[in-house]
Amino acid sequence: MINPDQATPLPSADASAPTVAATPTRSMIVAGLSTVVEWYDFTLYLYLATVLSRVFFGGGENALLATLAGFAVSYLMRPLGALCFGHLGDRFGRRYMLLASMALMTVAMLATAMLPTFATLGTTAGVLLLLLRCVMAFSVGGEYTGVVAYLLETAPLRRRGLVTSLASAASEVGALLAVALSALTVALLSSAQLDGWGWRIPFFVGAALAGAILLARSTMHESPEFERQQAAGTVPTSPIRDTWRFHRGAVARTFAISALGSITYYVGITYVPAFLGSAGVAEGEALWLSTVAAVAVIAVTPLAGALSDRVGRRPVLIGLAVLSAVLPLSLFAWMADGSSGVIASAAVVLACLAGGVSAVAAPATAEQFPGEGRLSGLALGVTMATAFFGGATPLLAELLVRHTGWAAAPGAMIAVVALLVLPVLWGLRETRP
Repeated sequence: MINPDQATPLPSADASAPTVAATPTRSMIVAGLSTVVEWYDFTLYLYLATVLSRVFFGGGENALLATLAGFAVSYLMRPLGALCFGHLGDRFGRRYMLLASMALMTVAMLATAMLPTFATLGTTAGVLLLLLRCVMAFSVGGEYTGVVAYLLETAPLRRRGLVTSLASAASEVGALLAVALSALTVALLSSAQLDGWGWRIPFFVGAALAGAILLARSTMHESPEFERQQAAGTVPTSPIRDTWRFHRGAVARTFAISALGSITYYVGITYVPAFLGSAGVAEGEALWLSTVAAVAVIAVTPLAGALSDRVGRRPVLIGLAVLSAVLPLSLFAWMADGSSGVIASAAVVLACLAGGVSAVAAPATAEQFPGEGRLSGLALGVTMATAFFGGATPLLAELLVRHTGWAAAPGAMIAVVALLVLPVLWGLRETRP
């Protein structure tokens, strides 16, 4: 039975008196690298959105909207996947859950690479793409939270912020690979080649990467926290029910933190290529700008995680929320009308802001829950927030820009969420050891 949610659990609670051996470094590395594949596979869809709109939805004025809508609809599967895989992880072990989610991801990615197109099946092709995106979202729902929990539970106590933030950094490596390979594919192929068969190349690469990680995960050790639960006989039988019953406050805090992380990431990073394309920036140039931004995020993420180990999760999150409320309005306006240098600088600042939030949010959310039911708690808080403030926000941002003519509208979306979340962050209890 999980203890009532009187306050934020101290981060040392699930590390007290361990009776099992520490997790080998190799298992931690495999877990961390897993998010490379996860985010490569998932963000590839957005980075190739303009291409997929032609290939699967026939092109035309509303094709991009249909493509973004498909991404938004598939996101509704993330909370369901997180709950299912979270239950598996809390009941049967983190390793078992991570193997199952990666196996499903491998199958979905390979099937996407082999899909017939609009030219062959007409509108059915778009429907099939949407269904496979739903399968992908279902598997990704359990991936990130599972890796975050695994890293938190295996990291040295006073390096939890740094180590757990590596899940976010690795996800940016995956996004970097996705945008770089997308940009390279677009640059090397003609439009006819790209639409005919070239778009399949990045998806085949993703399937191969997922298969390789699946094999590597088969050698992973179980989390010492779950082994402690097994030894103590405290493995929850109904983790979702117990978490919702006793830790609603922690779920609410996790939702708020993740809302800020989701809106800054999905509007400030993944939507930017489509935004720049609508603003008249060439497709290839927009992808290369996103590549530069991804490199900047990879650099800033471990720094933000290490800073949270030194000064605390709460002050870093508050500072990032204030910046999120102030900067994005101007940055999106500059990207719409500025020179190449201004556009690049604005995209990098936006990306670094999002990367900093994601880095600190990883340990901060996982530390809201005890080990028993941690994955279920993250599923209820993190993925629910991601579903609301992640999948649909690129589509909403595009609609706002089109219907209002206000280029800074996406920045306003980020600012509003930051202002709403700021009081919750101010009231957080510090969880840094």
